[in-house]
Amino acid sequence: MTVATELPSEDTGAPVTMLNPDFPFSYDRYLQHPAGLGSVPEELHGTEVAVVGAGLSGLVTAYELMKLGLRPVIYESDRIGGRLRTASFPSAPDVVADLGGMRFPVSGRAFYHYLDLLGLPTLAFPNPLADVTPSTVIELKGQSYYARTAADLPAFFTEVADAWKAAVNDGAAFAEMQEAIRSRDTARIKELWNALLPELDEKTFYGFIAESKSFKEAGFAHREAFGQVGFGTGGWDTDFPNSILEILRVVYTDADDGHRRIVGGAQRLPEALWNHAPSGMVHWPEGTSLSSLHGGAPRGAVARIARGADGDLLVQERWGRAAKYRAVVTTCQSWLLSTRIHTQESLFAPEMWTAIERSHYMQSSKTFVMVDRPFWKDIDPATGRDVLSMTLTDRLNRATYLLDDGPDKPALILLSYTWNDDALKWLALSAEERVELMLHSLRQIYPGVDIASHIIGQPITVSWEADPNFMGAFKANLPGHYRYQQRLFSHFKQDGLPEHQRGIFLAGDDISFTAGWAEGAVTTGLNAVWGVVQHLGGSSAPENLGPGDLLDELGPIRLD
Repeated sequence: MTVATELPSEDTGAPVTMLNPDFPFSYDRYLQHPAGLGSVPEELHGTEVAVVGAGLSGLVTAYELMKLGLRPVIYESDRIGGRLRTASFPSAPDVVADLGGMRFPVSGRAFYHYLDLLGLPTLAFPNPLADVTPSTVIELKGQSYYARTAADLPAFFTEVADAWKAAVNDGAAFAEMQEAIRSRDTARIKELWNALLPELDEKTFYGFIAESKSFKEAGFAHREAFGQVGFGTGGWDTDFPNSILEILRVVYTDADDGHRRIVGGAQRLPEALWNHAPSGMVHWPEGTSLSSLHGGAPRGAVARIARGADGDLLVQERWGRAAKYRAVVTTCQSWLLSTRIHTQESLFAPEMWTAIERSHYMQSSKTFVMVDRPFWKDIDPATGRDVLSMTLTDRLNRATYLLDDGPDKPALILLSYTWNDDALKWLALSAEERVELMLHSLRQIYPGVDIASHIIGQPITVSWEADPNFMGAFKANLPGHYRYQQRLFSHFKQDGLPEHQRGIFLAGDDISFTAGWAEGAVTTGLNAVWGVVQHLGGSSAPENLGPGDLLDELGPIRLD
């Protein structure tokens, strides 16, 4: 798993899935059920439904609405894919860099439903100390530790791991929760989680570990190393100000482990959904796809959403074209509803606007270079070690990943993957300046390795906080934000709303309780599909109840 904080659980034969404790609904089984996701009255077949945003959530929403016989109309301001954005190097188009989502936990079974459906192959992602990672170097305070497995690390890192394991077991019922998730015991999941919520809602990640008995006894050096080395994917101290609830949702569901990458890049998934023609659709003839329904291109950027005098929702594009719909699903970054889209204020209650505006987004920066070959697999004859390793460090780079598709092909180095304050350090620098600083840091760790001599082509970099359509990489709740998240997530069930607030649905990973993971984009899209079906007078199949049918029973509780 990782460097210092593996949390093994009892293997009962059943896998851990991303069965979120706030709403432990089995979306994977819902998707696989032969009865399908419900139906709408036949006279409404072909009804247009607006979907704002062509990221993964928008395309899942549109794809499933199309299968039910509705006509989704997708609006997109830039490119298909959203945060699943893949860039290629002009001189070697087959060498690709995932600028957004790049590693997907196998516990995310709703996400993998679509990968399997579309036949997209995956490979294990080379995380720290993963089985497919030849070697890992941890460099802290100028001291390097080389390891092929966790057993090669000094005892200090085992102590850090043990302190974290004890902290989440003593303070957050980790073992009991994972056992309940494995068995899909929803009653037990809710019993455990609902008891923890009022106790932990206003506690930061750092406050949780600092107050734990195990880390108090271990001391500050262990807390510091835990933040710098982290669990699952590397250092997590940039998450220290966030709510501990955010972290528990990750570790309970093994979202921090067992990652895979999509061969050819993550953007292949939304592109495949756009082009795929499912069989057995209601209303639409064989061969129909989202692409064919749109004539090959989605509509443009949305400038305005409002309620018309006839009760329908008006969606107006940036250059003036407008259309009316009985239902609209917005999957864009939720801040855009107030910053770039003129959204009629009365469409949401004041407390919903508060929840939207209080969203907290994580900044994120990545910088990739293409190299002539995976030279890091060369063995240093003097030491017998790989000349370069997957690297975790307290220097500017923080994390460096090595990716290749074979020994005789150009390969990829993700020189730096950083979040929050660490990402902001790079924001004002050009791609070349970023690479120069990153190579300087790596020379301190690998003084005999000339990485620069292997670089070919131009670097590729991204700072998600600088993109006006995203303004950050993903959402992460701060302490006290549970109430806001509960409002956003539950909004898709609208029977309790006044008429003038119905028909517009929120989806996307920032609406989910697992923001930052593609699973949340998928599942909130499915919530919106259920909401649209109900709004149009349809229903779920009795033998395959949908998320809204079970929201009152299994959904997130109100703390007040």
